[in-house]
Amino acid sequence: MANVAFEIVHRFDAPAHTVWEALIDWAGHADWVPMTRVDVEPGDPATVGATFTAWTGLGPLALQDRMRVTRLDWDPADATGACEVEKIGPVLTGRAGFTVTPVGSGCELRWTEDVTVPVVPQLFSPIVGKLGAVGFSLAIRRLAKSLGTKPAATTR
Repeated sequence: MANVAFEIVHRFDAPAHTVWEALIDWAGHADWVPMTRVDVEPGDPATVGATFTAWTGLGPLALQDRMRVTRLDWDPADATGACEVEKIGPVLTGRAGFTVTPVGSGCELRWTEDVTVPVVPQLFSPIVGKLGAVGFSLAIRRLAKSLGTKPAATTR
């Protein structure tokens, strides 16, 4: 069983609120996360307690990633936001989250993942973490492009 953790930071040339709204549009993640579809449970998806499932991959090889929103804080006065989801299995367990903060005329996204992957030996967790960070970095760049912003720096 591997414990996998990583963090990426990305600067957007877009207002914090625009990036925040795109990130909490769970079904919309399918537009910028490659080979992913997202099924959102009935109810308001932008509330604590909302649940959704992301399917990443092809056909029977798609990874099922069920999540529950445990924190969803947006402060319009400061244009800052923080979100956390709990990974509730059956494959991934743990937490993921992000913060959005204004920086100049744009904003900074800080995305973190801290999950347990039962089908991967702990020995491989650094490799899986690096691959996860690279994959999320590519997805975030696709999000930036979909928002019509010019490319910005992503760090891991």
